[in-house]
Amino acid sequence: MGNVLTRLLGEKDVVIADGAMGTSLFQLGLAKGDNGAMWNIERPELVRGIHQGFVDAGSDVILTNTFGANRIRLALHGLEDRVRAINLAGASIARGVADGAGRPVAVAGNIGPIGDVLEPLGSRSVAEAEEAFGEQALALKEGGVDIAWIETMFADNELDAAVRAVRRVGLEYVATMTFDSGGRTMMGVRPEDAMRRSCSFEWPPIAFGANCGVGPSQLLDSVIGLVRGAGSRSIVVAKSNCGIPVLDDHLRVAYSGTPEVLATYACMARDAGARIIGGCCGTTATHISSIVAALAARPKGPPPSYQEIERRLGPLRVTTGEPARS
Repeated sequence: MGNVLTRLLGEKDVVIADGAMGTSLFQLGLAKGDNGAMWNIERPELVRGIHQGFVDAGSDVILTNTFGANRIRLALHGLEDRVRAINLAGASIARGVADGAGRPVAVAGNIGPIGDVLEPLGSRSVAEAEEAFGEQALALKEGGVDIAWIETMFADNELDAAVRAVRRVGLEYVATMTFDSGGRTMMGVRPEDAMRRSCSFEWPPIAFGANCGVGPSQLLDSVIGLVRGAGSRSIVVAKSNCGIPVLDDHLRVAYSGTPEVLATYACMARDAGARIIGGCCGTTATHISSIVAALAARPKGPPPSYQEIERRLGPLRVTTGEPARS
């Protein structure tokens, strides 16, 4: 039978992921600089409400509130001894919401980067990263997640460490990398190469794709590159930021993407070949609801051209090269 996500992918043309946990936490009062994963223990009812909002909006996959809940990042807040408790709580909260949804909803254990550059360019060892990921993954599995969701990766060696860690605890996984306005990750990895590399993993992902980045238009360029690098059985993930971050009148970060913009992005991502579509920073349940409605109402079309992407979603600084601009 496989896990819930695999079954959903067998039943649906597009599986809807959720939006931004961090944005939602800040809207509810999380202080800048605090680690929001601690709310799994201190304010679980608010975390539960965020998950419920995304499920009510139509998300088929919800990510646990554990993005920054590895030992290395938690140490910045003096919470390194709370790894197991925080991840168990985060998994349990999401599990409860999914189980009460009345339809299949996959719970994905969210594993973000450690926040340090790994050797040989940095001082943090790959072994340290793998140990931290493994500790987190084990707690997420014990808490009841269906899969692991490794996201916002910039470097091949850190992604490899996370993949080895989830394999060791026996979790299937989805992985995404973050590509910037240069069309590459911070460490120079191109979408096409990242996808081809993921297809060669001994423990391959259920799906592989892009998240975060610099807005919907640039993420669609990443999707085009990912699709070009994908094998015939590869599943592409698109989880764009909700437009470009800007400072509002109160010097708070806000995102420029309206629900209509995210709906347009989602349909174009589907047309480009993505099969798991959601939102990243700035994306609320309202945006997800708009995505769900648009995908249901608009028939699938041909892959978008770069001219169409720029006309409907804004300019691209660089492209992967296909399809041609002219």
